[in-house]
Amino acid sequence: MTARGGRAVQAILLRHGQVAHHRSDVGLTDLGVAQSEAAGRWFAEQGVEIESLLSGETARTLDTTTAFAAGYRGVADSPELPDPAVSFALRNPDLYLGGHRVNIAEGAEAIAAQAPGIGPQDVVRSPFFGELISAEERVGYWLEHPNPPGEDAHAVARRIVSFVRSLADGAGRAGATIVAITHSPVLRAVRLGFENVYTREPPFLHGFSLIAGQTGDISFSLFETDTGDIPATAKPGPGFEES
Repeated sequence: MTARGGRAVQAILLRHGQVAHHRSDVGLTDLGVAQSEAAGRWFAEQGVEIESLLSGETARTLDTTTAFAAGYRGVADSPELPDPAVSFALRNPDLYLGGHRVNIAEGAEAIAAQAPGIGPQDVVRSPFFGELISAEERVGYWLEHPNPPGEDAHAVARRIVSFVRSLADGAGRAGATIVAITHSPVLRAVRLGFENVYTREPPFLHGFSLIAGQTGDISFSLFETDTGDIPATAKPGPGFEES
């Protein structure tokens, strides 16, 4: 990893910090905040100049960028860091139920709560969502489904590729590094698209580096942050649902 200097634009896509569950839009746990701050400190200690710090719209991604920025700025002589901003491209897959966009969640009640006028029994009767809520690994069920009601994994991967290519638009962006905080389904779809590899959940604050060259080609590689003695894979216990 290098700071600004080359012609290509580097997008580092990271998973958010730890949350207690995904039954609703909750913020980070205390450990999730510590993970995010540690990752920010590590980037600053490497001297990485971050042109943009972006996130999705969920509480967990917003909390992650806030803590990441605090950790980054807390390092003496750290490079200047712009305030975090939301990017629509970093959202979870677009899935639809009863005309409403819903996120992958644990249980019929959690999914129905996202769709006004839809009850848990409607979720159970839905061919896609009925199977999803009983799947051993919900994100994996979506990844492998040939025709979900909305974006499939390949559509999400194409969305992220378009987003990364667009980062070079505008004066002064060549050689920039952008850190983007997103979700497990997005990261897993991207890896499936580039390497045709099915993986389970990436650790928190880990992900991929996508480098867009001047010709529009994109190179892909795994990316791991160093959070020191703060575990990146710890789970908060029963009821935890990853995404």
